[in-house]
Amino acid sequence: MRKYFLILVVAMIFVSCKKGEIPVPKHNSGSVHTSSVDISSNYKYQVYFDLKTNSVVGQNLKTAWDLGFEATSDGNRIVLNGSKAMYAYNTGVADFSAITDTNGFAAHKTWDAPSGNLDSTAVGNWVGTNNVYIIDRGYNETGAHQGFRKIVFESVNSTEYKVKFANLNGSGLTELTIVKDDTYNFAFLSFASSSVVMIEPPKADWDLVFTQYIHVFYEPELTTYLVTGCLLNHYNTLSAKDETTPFANINFASLENYTLTNAANTIGYDWKVFDGSTYTVDPNKNYIIRDREGFHYKLHFIDFYDQSGVKGNPKWEFQEL
Repeated sequence: MRKYFLILVVAMIFVSCKKGEIPVPKHNSGSVHTSSVDISSNYKYQVYFDLKTNSVVGQNLKTAWDLGFEATSDGNRIVLNGSKAMYAYNTGVADFSAITDTNGFAAHKTWDAPSGNLDSTAVGNWVGTNNVYIIDRGYNETGAHQGFRKIVFESVNSTEYKVKFANLNGSGLTELTIVKDDTYNFAFLSFASSSVVMIEPPKADWDLVFTQYIHVFYEPELTTYLVTGCLLNHYNTLSAKDETTPFANINFASLENYTLTNAANTIGYDWKVFDGSTYTVDPNKNYIIRDREGFHYKLHFIDFYDQSGVKGNPKWEFQEL
């Protein structure tokens, strides 16, 4: 009898530990909110949004910067301003004065990964090379090309970067120190003003940025294209897409069904479709977001136009789970 009792107890413990039967703690979800941002009909703005406070926490012209420098003490990665369709070419030449034109650029230009992976940037591993890079500054919101610069990333340490850049003909030579600040994702450089500029809000203050960025299409052939959408904060923000579960049915218990990723373009641009004249939003594409504080939200888009019918006004519903 005792042996039978022990077997029964062990069996009950085993059954109670089965993953599918672990009870979900009682959890009260937040209210459903509706929000929108205005990036303008020509997509000239980058707008930063914080889900917790349901507010815009920053905005800048997309033309306000060219390069971003990783701001952590051990960081050395450099990103391009993808909202302008920027590209870079590592010439492999260390003689700054020897580079005077764009020869080789078209065949060898590269771009940052749309996922925001900092190990897959156009600049790549530059440390210690002293190579000259040609930078295509891309286009402004009217489609005007912003020209080229040549640049050498000279050094980096725990507190700063040193760079040297100029026009391809050597004019406008500038040597600049870019100071790191770990409260931000990046420190930003503007070629237009030859200076460091403030762009993103502090990294702990926002979750999403609404902006243009480069997307890569692989069919029918590899093509880079400027799209308009929503990217995640590099800093501890994760997301997943759900195209099958109705928005109303996603709750706190649903979180175990998702694998969240830090790919910046998880939300991306394809929650809307362009038919040649207008954009249509697909409200069945839902997104699960974990913010940098660990709170979870569900979100889906409901419009891309304001009340006057002007595009460039993403509108969405979201709820804390």
